[in-house]
Amino acid sequence: MCPVIFEPFKIKAVEPLAQLTRAEREAHLERAGSNLFGVPAEAVTFDFLTDSGQAAMSTEQWSAVMKADESYAGSRSFARFERAVKDLCGYKHVIPTHQGRAAERILFALVSGPGKVIPSNCHFDTTRANIEYGGGEALDLVIDEASDPSNPHPFKGNVNLERLERLVRERRADIPLGMVTITNNSAGGQPVSLENLRGVSRILRGVGIPFLLDACRFAENCWFIREREPGQSHRTPFDIAREVFSLADGCTVSGKKDALVNMGGFLALDDDALALRARNLLILTEGFPTYGGCSARDLEAMAVGLHESLEPSYLEYRARSTAYLADGLESVGYRTVRPTGGHAVYIDARALLPHIPPEQYPGQVLACELYLHGGIRSCEIGSVMFGKRTSDGRFVGARNELVRLAIPRRVYTQSHIDRVVELAAEVAQRARGLRGLRMTYRPDYLPHFTGRFAPVEVPEPVLNA
Repeated sequence: MCPVIFEPFKIKAVEPLAQLTRAEREAHLERAGSNLFGVPAEAVTFDFLTDSGQAAMSTEQWSAVMKADESYAGSRSFARFERAVKDLCGYKHVIPTHQGRAAERILFALVSGPGKVIPSNCHFDTTRANIEYGGGEALDLVIDEASDPSNPHPFKGNVNLERLERLVRERRADIPLGMVTITNNSAGGQPVSLENLRGVSRILRGVGIPFLLDACRFAENCWFIREREPGQSHRTPFDIAREVFSLADGCTVSGKKDALVNMGGFLALDDDALALRARNLLILTEGFPTYGGCSARDLEAMAVGLHESLEPSYLEYRARSTAYLADGLESVGYRTVRPTGGHAVYIDARALLPHIPPEQYPGQVLACELYLHGGIRSCEIGSVMFGKRTSDGRFVGARNELVRLAIPRRVYTQSHIDRVVELAAEVAQRARGLRGLRMTYRPDYLPHFTGRFAPVEVPEPVLNA
């Protein structure tokens, strides 16, 4: 018998949960155009839309907030933040930003462009959008096992090293840098092995291509390395993290994930010239280089959170509690991406709704029904987010049709998760009766944020004369 999962912390503040009727939720969803990003938080009971910025901060973080020095330039808070990042990552230059996508925007404004290709395991949505906005190509080179939600490979976030080597041979001049996302969010929150990261580093650095990490969930990735990779179980998560960062030349980080804060991020680099250009661009759009769009309070909280997230007791609880939700959903008829990642459970909507084709967005359909039935807000990661139409009008769906339940850090208890499973079970029992959606508005970039949907029209039956 496994020991009971328990939270390695005490709760000192509470917030009431919304409890609306289905009719009230239907009205909210209709106004939002069947897009859960448009539903107000006050109408959501269980919010799994994202884990970004949703963490409950610790007493140590709140204590650090009270010490913040809000000086415009050269604040003591920036100095503490910079030391914390350098202690963990080891890079020479630390450039704060208000969140991860701001770091991506600055980076890719400097290195992306027409004819450029930036390989990764899987670029996430904002990364891809920032690369493509500048005219570059965001190329995914994840291993084939990532396409099978049920494949038990322990590191389905890995880069296909053969494909990366071939790309480097064929298009070396077009590659300004290579990236790896840890954990691999688009592939189901799957980790990348230390062995694979060493291989990527060897290939890219061997021909002088800079290697950067999208490291917003670095701590969870390091925990899976410790738990799943042979020869790593004796090491601390912090020790593994130091090696992971040493294999790269810089990173982008959204502190709203594994740094356990509500706002903040950073770009860290070893390249002096690139860092200088990044700081100059930062001043134009974010702020002075010692605050970069953050308050000093944000910087103080991040400095503490970066190290709290690597505590073994926290990471063990985080991984086990996420797996608990996945196991519960599997027990009531869902297929989820296996093995379970660290920050979220990914439901295979294609398996639950085989009668809904990709162009009718089965993931969005399921996400909407979970909300309507139980006030559960989740996020589609499928053909809404990554589907495209070719020049001849043909619709090409995503690799997988997933619904992500991203679990905020240190927020929900086991009884909350048990109730979510009960509600999801009731949805699964009538899944065959759900019908597809059509997109009535699609923006040029990041359609899942502001796109709008309506039910697919069901043709009237033809009556015999």
